[in-house]
Amino acid sequence: MATSQPFPVQESSVDIRNPAYDDARSKWKQVLQDFQERLQEVSLEGTAAACSKHLDRGQLLPRNRIALLLDFDSPFLELGPFAGHRLPNSNNCANIIAGIGTISGRPCLLMSHIPTQDGGAWNEYTVQKVNRIMEIGMENDLPLISLVQSQGKPSCAIVFGSSTAGGAYHPALSDYTIFVKDQAQVFLAGPPLVKMATGETVEAEELGGANMHATMTGLADQIAVDEFDAIQKAREWVATLHVPDPRSTLTHYRAGDALPPRYPIQDLLSLVDPDIRKPFDMREVLLRLVDDSRLLEFKPKYGPSILTARAHILGFPVGIVANQRPIIHVQEALKATQFIRTCNQELTPIIFLHNVTGFMVGSKAEHAGIIKAGAQLVSAVSCSRVPHISIIMGSSYGAGNYAMAGRSYKPRFLFSWPTGRCSVMGPDQLAGVMETIQRGKARGSPGDPSASGTAKKAKATAQELRDQAAKDAECYATSAVLIDDGVIDPRDTREVLGMCLEVVRLPTVEETSSHGLLARI
Repeated sequence: MATSQPFPVQESSVDIRNPAYDDARSKWKQVLQDFQERLQEVSLEGTAAACSKHLDRGQLLPRNRIALLLDFDSPFLELGPFAGHRLPNSNNCANIIAGIGTISGRPCLLMSHIPTQDGGAWNEYTVQKVNRIMEIGMENDLPLISLVQSQGKPSCAIVFGSSTAGGAYHPALSDYTIFVKDQAQVFLAGPPLVKMATGETVEAEELGGANMHATMTGLADQIAVDEFDAIQKAREWVATLHVPDPRSTLTHYRAGDALPPRYPIQDLLSLVDPDIRKPFDMREVLLRLVDDSRLLEFKPKYGPSILTARAHILGFPVGIVANQRPIIHVQEALKATQFIRTCNQELTPIIFLHNVTGFMVGSKAEHAGIIKAGAQLVSAVSCSRVPHISIIMGSSYGAGNYAMAGRSYKPRFLFSWPTGRCSVMGPDQLAGVMETIQRGKARGSPGDPSASGTAKKAKATAQELRDQAAKDAECYATSAVLIDDGVIDPRDTREVLGMCLEVVRLPTVEETSSHGLLARI
């Protein structure tokens, strides 16, 4: 593992005990309480009655299945927990629990249906979430294990119960399948539909049970006597996979041999005010995230509104691009462009920490070449080939989001703090522009007795627009539609980054004729 020693230790310049930070700490209590309540809400796996009925059948709940699959000391990084959150026609986790953990010493993607919610049925957000999970798996060379009750990379499907209609294709499109005896049933149409369509009367087990698929269709590669046996067989399957690089495990992440920051991460709740209109010192934030609080800043006196630095996080070398102030000027754009290109030369992953409202506007900025400099930065981000990981800590608006590797520029992972806000334009700016336009129309008709009323209406409309835009930009609203991969507690940022860095460092195997094609025949 890389050492942190080459970089100088940076001293904090703030006294967290200063009463000036009390207000931020107080605000965070409510923010984190709301976060925990929402997290508990999306962690529910259906009604108590549905869960009880499921358990009475001798079946495990999805989160218990995942826990049994993982290695004893493996962390689990859940992805997209707020997908579909409080949206019409959706449910908790968009009916799919997904994340990354270690199985038989190898990082894997896990995806589990939630049969105790709407029978495990998919909705539009389920599709979006599954597509995102598959993208993460392909980018990071992660095997996929699907816990089925309701492709590229090696995939295993464990069928715990009924998997009907479109759900039947899930095990059929997996490289390896494990069916639970007397529980797994896979068919395009169940007995009632078969009876209606063809007049045939047939029992579910005969139509698509585990034994039938093991002996007649060959869809079942293994039969498990119960769910515990199925999970053990999946762990055995993972152990057979070829690991191109012996370092490709999470042992480095778990070893804990990297030096922790010299300042407690709890300080983040004092340094960063939940009111995102209030500035905060990103350098102080970094001293609570990086190993031994060591940073090597790049061009510290040039373009100071963007902080660029090299550091280590849990032993992994990283480049960091962070918004020290929310507006990007010409110097900041040129500085970040050069730094991103340098990281690509060194094959160093880049972490983007967002608190940005956009690029500077006005005649002075235009004359200085903000368009050209901004285009160079966006081009550098889009052409970069090293892994990007983004954390939206505050604002992330408009072209500033593009420049900081927002979702459109496909970072390997993107997470938000509960204070994160993301939209095409900031709510205040959007409302202000619309009000100005409407007032301009009113002033254009000075003789019109309704001009005064038009101005009042414009102000009211602008306020309504501001409120709606602010609501749509909130982290839970954007996370619900998969703009990010999840909302995290700021105090978990270092650990989340550590897991992501472990995953993105895995070697990408050069595709052969057998990869990208289904192994099943």
